[in-house]
Amino acid sequence: MSERNDPCWCGSGRKWKKCHAGIPAPQPTTPTEELRQRYLKQYGILLKSPEQIAGIRKASQLAAKILDEACRFVKEGVTTEEIDNLVLRLHQEAGATPASLGYGQPPFPKSCCTSINDVICHGIPDKRPLQKGDILNIDITAILDGYYGDCSRMVLIEPVCEEKKRVCEASHACLIQAIEILKPGLLLSEIGNTIQRVAEEYHCSVVYQFVGHGVGVCFHEPPQILHCANRSQIPLVPGMTFTIEPMINAGLPEVVVDPEDGWTARTTDGRPSAQYEHTLLITETGYEVLTLLSK
Repeated sequence: MSERNDPCWCGSGRKWKKCHAGIPAPQPTTPTEELRQRYLKQYGILLKSPEQIAGIRKASQLAAKILDEACRFVKEGVTTEEIDNLVLRLHQEAGATPASLGYGQPPFPKSCCTSINDVICHGIPDKRPLQKGDILNIDITAILDGYYGDCSRMVLIEPVCEEKKRVCEASHACLIQAIEILKPGLLLSEIGNTIQRVAEEYHCSVVYQFVGHGVGVCFHEPPQILHCANRSQIPLVPGMTFTIEPMINAGLPEVVVDPEDGWTARTTDGRPSAQYEHTLLITETGYEVLTLLSK
């Protein structure tokens, strides 16, 4: 049964109490071929088959394992280039490919993204040694047997100032609370609306120039997952796979991209930024975090 202040299941954008109060939402079922075709035609969204989900799950677990090992490797004095070398080796040993290597225009030159302090995303690994007080995001996307898994995490080189701690806590809380609401029938907008609310509770801002995305069969698929407040009326259905990756700034929300390398995105005011990311699957009853390591 819907809660009174939930968005109505019918997609009207109104609260349930002012729309279909007392009328339960239709129960979710396994996607039919008609639903698959409708989502592909109407939204460009590929609802995944059981075989595809199994492949995406394997790729996501590999990405999570590589990210875990890369994060454990981090310490003062280590360079982000050394982290990248480790990430490339781990992919090769697993018979996988790092999706970022050679991706885009200009081609991304490394096997992972390493974003330090005021770098929001797409930081390029280099010879700079990590220092006390740094915060670092490592972003891994693995391609295994043609399927993609995508995740990222923050690492803090203690001691870290209170502002950096706060923005890291905010980004993690935004991700976790956005994941916890996922279920069939939820409007896509509620992900961004939740993240916006949580970020503001931490007195932080939400980057709106970058988004989460469908993932699994391709690196980037529809739909876009806006992390800020929005009005997307697409209902979640079983078989959807996508990332949630809120980029949260301690100061202003805007981004400036390095004109020389064409990739490194920084805050406009030099204040810190943080990001956490998981790849998610919508199931018949809720969700599965595909990049959460199995015990």
